[in-house]
Amino acid sequence: MALFDCVQLLDVTGPLEVFAAANDHGACYRLLTASLGGREILTTAGARLAADVSLEDITGKVGTLIVPGRPDWRAAVSDASLITAIRRLAGLSGRVASVCAGAFPLAATGLLDGHRAATHWRLAQELADNFPRVEVDPDSIFVRDGKVISSAGVTSGIDLALSLVEEDFGPQVARAAAKYLVVFMARPGGQSQFSVRQAARQPRHQLVRQVLDAVTADPAADHSLEAVAGRVGVSVRQLTRLFRAEAGMTVTRFVEQIRIEAAQGLLESGTDSLDVVARRSGFGSEETLRRAFQRKLGITPGTYRARFRTTRTGEPTLAAIP
Repeated sequence: MALFDCVQLLDVTGPLEVFAAANDHGACYRLLTASLGGREILTTAGARLAADVSLEDITGKVGTLIVPGRPDWRAAVSDASLITAIRRLAGLSGRVASVCAGAFPLAATGLLDGHRAATHWRLAQELADNFPRVEVDPDSIFVRDGKVISSAGVTSGIDLALSLVEEDFGPQVARAAAKYLVVFMARPGGQSQFSVRQAARQPRHQLVRQVLDAVTADPAADHSLEAVAGRVGVSVRQLTRLFRAEAGMTVTRFVEQIRIEAAQGLLESGTDSLDVVARRSGFGSEETLRRAFQRKLGITPGTYRARFRTTRTGEPTLAAIP
């Protein structure tokens, strides 16, 4: 774990606690914190952290390099010595991970050029604007592209770490660590940082707000362009233009995202068949539901249910991240 001044405390302690808990249940991680010169650092919470070693003194192979985030990411990326040290260590590492604003130092090294990356939703546009060669995913909890894994805001570092434990030592060890930490369910990397309704721009036009609220309230209703336009009393062309301008996406895309979110909730909390879930969430058929999940989340509804829901009362299940 790389340390530097003004890092977010939970970005550091969250993943470290996951790996430490995993060690108590069969894993064998060697945990090290390292800073420039081996100096003590001050976190955003005011807590001081002592480094185990100096970043400059690490010369051997590293299994996983984790870079936490600093809210003032500009200060982090302007530290040439820090960026050089991270770039060098990344070359020695089997994989490299960032938590929250830690994506910015990674981007400054060039490691994210041409790759997908995640960060906190409030920083996603800044990452895209300042590092245009990075393909920023503003929505996902975490993203893996090659040997680089980047996660969203603070607690998503715990989700990322649990997925790495599962990858290294299998689901039993990861599940035991999650239970010890009282993490009831690890979120899939593709899960949104916030609900679809929250993600949409807040429209000024009452007509568009009406459509957003109607779709959210009843995903299974008929929300074809023609039906929606008829309900609000405008032409399909006018609805399409207004909705894209006000909500930042098409009506069709919004409806599909709301239905996926509804289906996720049904899969996580219930035992209905996939055919019933498809009808209740508005997809109509199991095949349509399956295609939407594959396109948006990269997994089938059945796999999502198996990985991301509680199997019985009192026994939380850890997600096995692909």
